Amino acid sequence: MKIAVVILNWNGKALLEKFLPSVVAHSKEATIYVADNASTDDSVHFIKTTYPEIKIIQNTQNGGYAKGYNQALQHVEEDIYCLLNSDIEVTKNWLPPILEELKTNQETSIIQPKILDYKNKTHFEYAGAAGGFIDKYGYPYCRGRIFNTIEKDTNQYPNASIFWASGACFFIKKDVFRTLKGFDESFFAHMEEIDLCWRAFNLNYKTKYITTTTVYHVGGATLQSGNPKKTYLNFRNSLFTITKNASGSLFTLIFTRLVLDGLAGILFLLQFKFSHILAIFKAHFSFYISLPRLLKQRKTLPKKKGYYTKKSIVFSYFLKGYKTF
Repeated sequence: MKIAVVILNWNGKALLEKFLPSVVAHSKEATIYVADNASTDDSVHFIKTTYPEIKIIQNTQNGGYAKGYNQALQHVEEDIYCLLNSDIEVTKNWLPPILEELKTNQETSIIQPKILDYKNKTHFEYAGAAGGFIDKYGYPYCRGRIFNTIEKDTNQYPNASIFWASGACFFIKKDVFRTLKGFDESFFAHMEEIDLCWRAFNLNYKTKYITTTTVYHVGGATLQSGNPKKTYLNFRNSLFTITKNASGSLFTLIFTRLVLDGLAGILFLLQFKFSHILAIFKAHFSFYISLPRLLKQRKTLPKKKGYYTKKSIVFSYFLKGYKTF
């Protein structure tokens, strides 16, 4: 079983300089690729001269995470893809537990390792932590991270089936990725891995978290959490995801989300984050413009009940005070 580690890059020479050494040192089992999204810095020259063993795939444009990986992975024929952010430090023997799981459990198709914070290595990192879940209304959360509450890692979360794996370090079988026709490129960035995992779930593919392998993620190296563009993409893409994939009454789901997103807007108002309120409005406007296309997709995609473990993580977190998984 051959594995490819594929790092998507856009003008990220500084990150490559910092984090490629750990990937090269600890990934002897893999072929390493850098998929370049039409960078205008000298990232590609740096890789060619410093790491000639790394294979380079040059995309013709910056299509974001979704399109960038879709284009690049057409040229990768290893059995397993590891999609790895350029701001991740990997650890010794990080790949063998993944390969062992995929060899011994044929039903496992997608895997996420433990993701800890590079800047605070005793704690989980926001983007993935110990595996992702989703509530009835499409709000994602993780074991180890609910909204902005981050837990310390005390090995409290064992190997388990999860609903979604983080795109920061995302393992998937090549055949499954191609069966799913890759990422939805309309997402551009953020939550496209949740959409992919949801489509996988609806086709009975299993996603797992493996605690015996660890990576450290900087997070926000491409788009900071305080950036209104990130707010826009998260709110819009969440609506895209539930419209395409959720079972049950779509009207009820969308109406409830309209109310909950409105409450989020009020919270931003109280924090004087006016650009984020505008981002929510823009997200909903873009969603309604895209609704005819999304409804066509909804008709063609299979649905499956039981996708959520909590009815409302918003209610549990903000009103009941549940801060940990």
